[in-house]
Amino acid sequence: TATFTALCNVKDGNVVQAMAQDQASAVDQWSYYQAKGTQQNIAEAALDQMLLDADLRTDLPATAHKHLSELIADYRVRVKTYEQEKEQIKAKAEDLQRDYDRLNIHDDQFDLAEALMSVAIALFGITALTRKRMLLVFAAALAALGVLFGLSGFFQWGIHPDFLTRLLS
Repeated sequence: TATFTALCNVKDGNVVQAMAQDQASAVDQWSYYQAKGTQQNIAEAALDQMLLDADLRTDLPATAHKHLSELIADYRVRVKTYEQEKEQIKAKAEDLQRDYDRLNIHDDQFDLAEALMSVAIALFGITALTRKRMLLVFAAALAALGVLFGLSGFFQWGIHPDFLTRLLS
């Protein structure tokens, strides 16, 4: 029981590291998304100003009007590009969040496994002193349940007691 608990603890530590990395990367992606949104807003404002200038300034020489038209076309492309980039960044951030949520389920499984097996180990010690058979059965049941959650974490099974994790968090 103690050996399996130690293995679960090592794996849980690795899962927690992966969760922290996903969370940091997701925050970075959302910040990048916001920066692209700001760039898009600036480009849209500049485009609006150039469109207004093109409408109001009919007295521009042909070369200036051509240059303004080229700038307007360039800024339309920029706005569209920023929108596409934002969608890609958003998708990546949402993927990272989904991965974090998936890992969180396995983190909960390992946490429950460790808790159940720690209690079982303590009860095994008390059983050795008191020699109560019923206590041994209860400790073995807790250890078996702990092993089930530990194996669920290792093999990524969908066993997840939402009630217990909500109660303990």
